[in-house]
Amino acid sequence: MLTLRKANDRGYADHGWLKSFHSFSFAGYQDPQFMGWGNLRVINEDRVAAGMGFGKHGHRNMEIISYVLSGELAHEDSLGNVKGIPPGDVQRMSAGTGVTHSEFNHAKDQTTHFLQIWIEPNVMEVTPSYEQKTIPTIDKQGKLCLIASSDGAGNAVKIYADAKMYVGLFDGNQSARLDLESNRKGYVHLIKGEININGITLQSGDALFVDGEEGILMTQGKNAEVLVFDLSQQ
Repeated sequence: MLTLRKANDRGYADHGWLKSFHSFSFAGYQDPQFMGWGNLRVINEDRVAAGMGFGKHGHRNMEIISYVLSGELAHEDSLGNVKGIPPGDVQRMSAGTGVTHSEFNHAKDQTTHFLQIWIEPNVMEVTPSYEQKTIPTIDKQGKLCLIASSDGAGNAVKIYADAKMYVGLFDGNQSARLDLESNRKGYVHLIKGEININGITLQSGDALFVDGEEGILMTQGKNAEVLVFDLSQQ
């Protein structure tokens, strides 16, 4: 089963300083058809105005991943981490037994554009922790690069969840395939550009729900940046 969801069908909130698209039900956007997919619970595409941000707030028992697309995100948390997250970095925070943090755009003249992703953990009440890694462009070009997984293989951040998250850059005749086991779900989120997934064309912001397929094939990219998830059925 392959189900395309267009970018404009997502939830949307405009708070002035924050403009956010919600792939799944979140805050004021609630749709019982889109409560998550497998153990993927949230993908918010956020644009934070210069000098603004999210004040201190708490999380518990959730794997939270930030992937910055442009600008820079300033992170501070109750674990003592004070970090800047530039484009190309992947950041993971395991909330576990509880953590508070804030996220700000301290630039005076630049919007911060990033994806915030929540994945439901398969280990509860872990000690909260933080991890951040730089993903070189060359590792993403024309292939899928693993950036988050339960074992933290390669240059991936480690998450307490039965999931894998990949990112890839595709243009021209570049292609890649991700095999899926029969008991897994797949999810594709196109960050930008255009790409063909299993014969279906996706435009920027589109998503593809994948279930009962043997794999996910990426072809015909046009300046495409894509996130691909291998998920448990949950």
